Amino acid sequence: MEEKKIYQNMEDHMNKTIETLRRDLASIRTGRASTALLDGIMVNYYETPTPLKQIASISIPESRQILIQVWDKTAIPEIEKAINKSDIGINPVVDGQNIRLNLPPLTEERRKDLVKHVKKMSEDCKVAIRNIRRDANEKIKHAEKNHEISEDDSKRDQDRIQKTTDNFISKIDQLLQIKEKEIMEF
Repeated sequence: MEEKKIYQNMEDHMNKTIETLRRDLASIRTGRASTALLDGIMVNYYETPTPLKQIASISIPESRQILIQVWDKTAIPEIEKAINKSDIGINPVVDGQNIRLNLPPLTEERRKDLVKHVKKMSEDCKVAIRNIRRDANEKIKHAEKNHEISEDDSKRDQDRIQKTTDNFISKIDQLLQIKEKEIMEF
């Protein structure tokens, strides 16, 4: 029973780690437009910090353009200010009730820097996954030491933990490969 709890807890932590990496990778600007670029932008809307997604509709009409359709026209100057303050490096263009963000193509040097950055992010994620594995293995060994489980069960559980870890490391490699391809696309 204890083993199932340890295994489930480990898998939950690994899934959360992968989701964090996935979200972080989505927020990195590539040559292609993505609404995830605007995820962290907070707008001062009636003196209240409000996520941009709650006061406007965001879409991608073209591969290098993000269209923000603002529901309350009075919020446009605050949205423009929030986008300029953010670190996404794109100047907003106000077009009536809409705001357009045109993504310039990335330079070769910038692409290489981004690839290095995403590789570091994926490596950090792998370290986190391995730390979760280590914690789960320690719990299994502790249970064996306290005679809660047999030596055979301990060995079987550690093998299962290793297979799960390998599976998650493989998922990280796949995410990295997709993001690298997206960054290097012209």
